[in-house]
Amino acid sequence: MKILIISPTYNEKDNISILINEIFKLNLNLNLLIIDDNSPDGTADIVKSKMMKNNQIILLERETKMGLGTAYCLGFQYAIDHNYDYVIQIDADMSHNPVDILKFINMINKYDVIIGSRYIEGVNVINWPMRRLLLSYFANYYARILTRIPISDMTGGFKCFKIEVLKKVNIHAIKSQGYSFQIEMNFLAYNNG
Repeated sequence: MKILIISPTYNEKDNISILINEIFKLNLNLNLLIIDDNSPDGTADIVKSKMMKNNQIILLERETKMGLGTAYCLGFQYAIDHNYDYVIQIDADMSHNPVDILKFINMINKYDVIIGSRYIEGVNVINWPMRRLLLSYFANYYARILTRIPISDMTGGFKCFKIEVLKKVNIHAIKSQGYSFQIEMNFLAYNNG
């Protein structure tokens, strides 16, 4: 079972070492792909120093800030090209608990897509300002009504995909960014069975 974790970064120098350390504390056989959008704070340099000690870390550097959606699409294509079986998305800002990756691994054979939802039992979000929380909550609510897809968290970015799902989705046609990227991926995955 080949697993690729993808984490896009832009100015995450305060979090990236923590994320990397927490992921590899899990002692799983996986690779971590960091896609950095030329962070001026030196995020990529921190990743490079971690790579010197850990060959399971991969860094793709982009010349400009191109956004979350294009970063994930690049990572998905990387996973397809390198024959991974599963892809896990995780934010670098530590808003997702890396320990929960173990829950994904335990359910990975039962489902095509797993979403680490913030809204199944009320609102379960840490380290977010109220403005961001409200935007996420109402964007999620609106997206569920509009798409009529039975997913509790349409805007969440902590997910696991079987590679077959990503192969069915035309990732090169995706133009969405931010929350809308997450909604579009859920919509495409759902509509592709």
